[in-house]
Amino acid sequence: MAAGPAWPVVLHHDGLVLRPLRARDAGQWARLRAVNRAWTGPWDSTLPAGSHEAPLDFGRLVRSYRRMGREGSAFGWALALDESGGTSARVLMNAPIIGQVTVAGVTYGAAQLASIGYWIDKGHAGRGYTPRGVAMAADFCFDVVGLHRLEICIRPENGPSHRVVAKLGWRYEGQRQRYLHINGDWRDHDVYVRTAEERPPLGELHRLLSRKPVPGHCSD
Repeated sequence: MAAGPAWPVVLHHDGLVLRPLRARDAGQWARLRAVNRAWTGPWDSTLPAGSHEAPLDFGRLVRSYRRMGREGSAFGWALALDESGGTSARVLMNAPIIGQVTVAGVTYGAAQLASIGYWIDKGHAGRGYTPRGVAMAADFCFDVVGLHRLEICIRPENGPSHRVVAKLGWRYEGQRQRYLHINGDWRDHDVYVRTAEERPPLGELHRLLSRKPVPGHCSD
């Protein structure tokens, strides 16, 4: 396996922070997931019947992300919001969680690809945090990790998530039938792609921030 970037990695832009999850985030995480169960549940991954894997509790999730981050095989960030204006490591690492952005399935060698997933607290949806967080993660993958291809795979019924990729301007590649086990069954997913050749010259975040807002349109 190719060595990934030095982990942990913290990314931030104008109060929005991507930081690693820590064991001390357990209470905050549990509360956030509980109040958003109806909002995120239809899109959450599940284990198929007969799977020999055990569901990850929060402690195992944190340890798994730490290990994979150091290996360079995945990068799991809390999507956090700090409105104090501080940029010190202490401030950024303590920013309150509002969601998550995860780069998974990082493959090196001839493929150089990964998949990006995300979710956000319903109370913070519609403010542009999700596309900005995804853009930050994508720029990291292209500029630091050196990947060639990124994918975002979305259930066809997930309107808010489709609006995220529309704002990012990623290319629709097609649909994968019964691709992932989501909310209790194998589900079809629409696939959106960005390759290094398709990437905006100044990066994903710059392109996103340079978009002209559509009058009367609410950003996700």
